[in-house]
Amino acid sequence: MKIAVYPGTFDPITNGHLDIVERAAKLFDQVVIGVAAENYKDNLFTLEERVALVQATISRLPNVQVEGFHGLLMDFVHAKKAQAIIRGLRAVSDFEYEFQMYLMNKKLDEKVETIFLMTANEYSFLSSSIIKQVASLGGCITGLVPAEVERALKEKFKNCRSG
Repeated sequence: MKIAVYPGTFDPITNGHLDIVERAAKLFDQVVIGVAAENYKDNLFTLEERVALVQATISRLPNVQVEGFHGLLMDFVHAKKAQAIIRGLRAVSDFEYEFQMYLMNKKLDEKVETIFLMTANEYSFLSSSIIKQVASLGGCITGLVPAEVERALKEKFKNCRSG
């Protein structure tokens, strides 16, 4: 069985992420979305909330599962018995960082491949950071994130404003 891990923070998951997941699901027998606990960023959503949001958005994809993980990505890849890591690229600016990550992962295990998938044009400008910023200011994010995520963001920022 060909298994791939699609790692990320997913704080929150966007339609750009979903585009990558759906396409990866066509290439592999199983795709495991690994939601990273450690990411050296200030997360809006807890690990548990991020896992739940991702699960809610991919339930229609039978060969995709979601799991939170701590520690080194390559340890998670080995635990899942995956042969590949999926990474999405939006623009040339993503490539330098992703290439560095690829080289480090290759150093850790040369047998694990990294597959880069380009995001669809309509999502090439999307990032979780931009989505959070727009949502925090009350801007429209409809069509940029799944409906479950849009509701969760509105609730989160409503609580921040009233708290």
